[in-house]
Amino acid sequence: MCDKMTAALKTAEGDFSISEVKVPELKKPDWVLARVRVAGICGTDLRHWKEEDPNLECKIMGHELAGEVVSVGPEVKNVKPRDRVVIETVLGDDTCEWCTVQQYNLCPDLYNVRMDTVSQAFAQYVSGPAKKFYKLPDHVSFEEAALLDTFSVGLHALQLSGIKVNDKVAIIGSGSIGLGQLQLAKIAGADVIIFDIVDSSLQLAKELGADVVVNTNNEDGYQKLMEFTKNRGADIVFECAGGTAMQMTLPLATSFSRIGGKVVIVGGFDKGKTTTELEWQRIQMGEIKLIPSASYSFWDIYPEMQICLDLLAKGKLNAKKMITHNFPIEKINEAFTTAQNKEETNALFVALTIT
Repeated sequence: MCDKMTAALKTAEGDFSISEVKVPELKKPDWVLARVRVAGICGTDLRHWKEEDPNLECKIMGHELAGEVVSVGPEVKNVKPRDRVVIETVLGDDTCEWCTVQQYNLCPDLYNVRMDTVSQAFAQYVSGPAKKFYKLPDHVSFEEAALLDTFSVGLHALQLSGIKVNDKVAIIGSGSIGLGQLQLAKIAGADVIIFDIVDSSLQLAKELGADVVVNTNNEDGYQKLMEFTKNRGADIVFECAGGTAMQMTLPLATSFSRIGGKVVIVGGFDKGKTTTELEWQRIQMGEIKLIPSASYSFWDIYPEMQICLDLLAKGKLNAKKMITHNFPIEKINEAFTTAQNKEETNALFVALTIT
């Protein structure tokens, strides 16, 4: 095996250049080296697209990936060379108090640790601790497996929400996160109304089980919500848009909640301070709970990634319908442009094939 690999490196301008870099090493005896076969582009990646950030320049990005095991350290027991795997990229330092109790998604050093190891999907190879490599059943494709990160984010939010059978759930945003959240809410027995401005995504939401879909560009979202919930408001609202939309979608989410309801913040905020006006008196007087959700980790004794893999393998989650485009890694900039312009391209989950 050559000691060099192809990788897409972040440029000063915020797009990517294809370069040859050193293959990552097995740093510890319980580490695994895998050949990346498919990587996905998610909303977090898009928030950094064409944005100048000196901290990311010449870095390998990407955190949704699946591939094949190439080599393993002497202490690895769960996978072996040639195994097909999905790689979890939420990795803490394994020393802090949160990592000790399997809340590694809250590790203070999470970002630095994962960026230096498993969170490098846009390259031919990746290495990291064996516990982050989950063996795939033969009938689950690499493309489907690349969506397991997205589903796991939704499962963690579902856990925090305390969802119950027959709950009336509203989801704001029908991108990959929103459609994953939709499917999980339906599995849990909820009725779901979903909101977006992209017709192609809303059509897909309907095909994936949404009870009602609403394009807020041409329909009154609040009126549709009240009709759906018999004028109470939603038991649970999942904000799944995030990013620059948050200043609009978070106030909308709180207005959609019923008295005593919950708003789960799944979409990501941009770094730094964000000023968002909320109707705080209504939130306080109605005891509406705002619940931030960050990545994923464990649900009781079960890894949330493994739970989602099991659901996908059993056919309870549909990833195939969510995959709309596939590009070779050499066309990564074209792939990002396609993913960014989803109203024109009808893009949802854009995959990168790495050979």
